[in-house]
Amino acid sequence: MNSSDSKVKSKLVLAKNLNFNDKKLELVELFTQEVLNYNQKYNLISRSSEKDIWNRHVLDSAQLVKHIDHKNYNSLADLGTGAGFPGILLSIFYNDILTFHVKLYEKSQVKVKFINFVIGKLGLSNVDVYNNDYQSHIIDTDYIVCRAFKKLPEILRISRETMKKPHKLIVMLGKSAQDELNKASKGMIYKYKLVSSITESDSKILLVDATK
Repeated sequence: MNSSDSKVKSKLVLAKNLNFNDKKLELVELFTQEVLNYNQKYNLISRSSEKDIWNRHVLDSAQLVKHIDHKNYNSLADLGTGAGFPGILLSIFYNDILTFHVKLYEKSQVKVKFINFVIGKLGLSNVDVYNNDYQSHIIDTDYIVCRAFKKLPEILRISRETMKKPHKLIVMLGKSAQDELNKASKGMIYKYKLVSSITESDSKILLVDATK
């Protein structure tokens, strides 16, 4: 599938399956173009993934809205947001919900500069960026999301030891998801569910209910 077909297909899924309206799709397209523009000078995403950015990064990130209950919870933190995947996509989706707030954590100053730029350009009012390590802050959001952040045992340790309780933890995992979960399960003290990604059938999303 070429990049044009991937974009068309991804936008259709965003609209039909994930409830992104025309205004939100417009912002997603603007954000995606800015990622590609910025990536010509700086390493925001791998060059090899540019042609498939709509499926591999945009849709992959946006699918998390299916697992977030914004009616009963009002905040999320994206640890290691990178170029804004999934944080900016989630900010776009929830930007019209005044009570829902997004916090983005990123150590790279280049990426923080870019994120601040697109937040201004897109007019997002529900998001804050923290430009140093997540460990320097008290993270007290209802949801924690992680995409290409750290290995699963470390994420679970962070959830147990440093996050407010209760919270919901959403971790995006690759094809080795079950193996990672098996290795990490010794330290798992929470209820969890493993669901399939809509972009890669072999990839999984770990949903954890951290109640203790």
